[in-house]
Amino acid sequence: MNNNSMNSKEINYALFSNKVLIDGTLQAAVVIIEQEKFQQILSLDEFEQAGLDIELLDFADKTILPGLVDTHVHINQPGRTEWEGFNTATQAAAAGGITTVVDMPLNCSPVTTTADALQQKLDSLQGQLWIDCGFWGGVTPHNLNELDELIQAGVLGVKSFTIHSGIDEFPQSHPEHLSQAIRTLAKYNIPYLIHAELEPKNSEEIEIGDKYQSFLASRPKSWENDAIDMMISLAQEAKGVGSNGKIHIVHLSSADAIDAIKTAQQQGLQITAESCPHYLTLFSESIPDGKTVFKCCPPIREDANRHLLWQGLADGIIEFIVSDHSPCTPQLKHIDSGDIEHAWGGISSLQFGLSIIWSEAKERGYSLEQVIDWMATRPATFAGLGDKKGQIKAGFDADFIIFDADANYTITTEMIKYRHKITPYEGRKVLGVVEQTFVRGQQVFSQGEILGAPIGQTILADYT
Repeated sequence: MNNNSMNSKEINYALFSNKVLIDGTLQAAVVIIEQEKFQQILSLDEFEQAGLDIELLDFADKTILPGLVDTHVHINQPGRTEWEGFNTATQAAAAGGITTVVDMPLNCSPVTTTADALQQKLDSLQGQLWIDCGFWGGVTPHNLNELDELIQAGVLGVKSFTIHSGIDEFPQSHPEHLSQAIRTLAKYNIPYLIHAELEPKNSEEIEIGDKYQSFLASRPKSWENDAIDMMISLAQEAKGVGSNGKIHIVHLSSADAIDAIKTAQQQGLQITAESCPHYLTLFSESIPDGKTVFKCCPPIREDANRHLLWQGLADGIIEFIVSDHSPCTPQLKHIDSGDIEHAWGGISSLQFGLSIIWSEAKERGYSLEQVIDWMATRPATFAGLGDKKGQIKAGFDADFIIFDADANYTITTEMIKYRHKITPYEGRKVLGVVEQTFVRGQQVFSQGEILGAPIGQTILADYT
């Protein structure tokens, strides 16, 4: 790990609550924190009998949860910081209870497809991180011969698009490129993230304008389903020659693909998938025309599809939930004109994911423990951070949040801490308030305010 922290200090204290999430169960516990790590977990009696001379912070019945891990965030620095930057993005993450993010290889400029581009990104974020941050690399048809060097520079995995990404610097990868990358990545046993949409040749042009239903029709489920089927086929071919790589479908929106993913998993392929709050809590029938803040790719689909995505989560076919925070300027979003056809696609919601998902999950009968498994423990494991992030456990980084699971609030643009104050969730009443956030034992957020100085660290993999 490369340490970019500022004003780091010796951390030595204990915290108590009647509701600490440990090993998947909320229970009364004292957690001792030393030198930025969870050191011991004791009962209150054990702590009192030990006679330790350290400060005890008593949170009574407040819920103490591990910090969330969001492995799908577009921070866009360097090069497009007018869209977002590490300073604002990581403040918003901290306000939402996220203590670790993994940054996507686009839409920054240069895109993170070389070791040099990764270094430029690292150089740009000095003194910018309020939480810890890892990095995905990118694979395009042009950098396959440099893929080993990029991986060895410390990325946690790499990403490709099976369709045009929206920016020319990150072109579509075709089956021959994808196949080569699968074999390279299998050597390192790290994930290959796939934006899975496959546009048919000679597909019919659909006039969209400001009509959401026309936009939805322009990117049907079949595009996702076909791309996922292609990736499964490529994975089968690679496994046949001894390369059983980890292939991960990002931001799954088509529930039709769940059965194919399940079958592939049962066949021993390492295929995983994630989904996002906007696919799980929004649905196309309720989206008005001209509201460009709802545009993303793949699109938000029908309510019936949304319910099936929740079932995919419950069944474990969809592994976890991430934000896919994908911001741009209000001008690129065409908010004033309502031009959905030409608006940049992407949902801004980094700060609100836990509340949005907990609100919906509770209504559906899921526990807070399950939500944290989906939003902290599983994504940490996926990114190769399962030995230090995503759980309150001895030896892990002391990343945790104080959460009021029963309080509610209404999302307003005034409370937004990411750069551009836009979100499709404006005016939505949600359940669960992040009251305080701690990164490696150091408080960075409390009661709506960012505290102190940026103490985040970069996370770089070591493949030696």
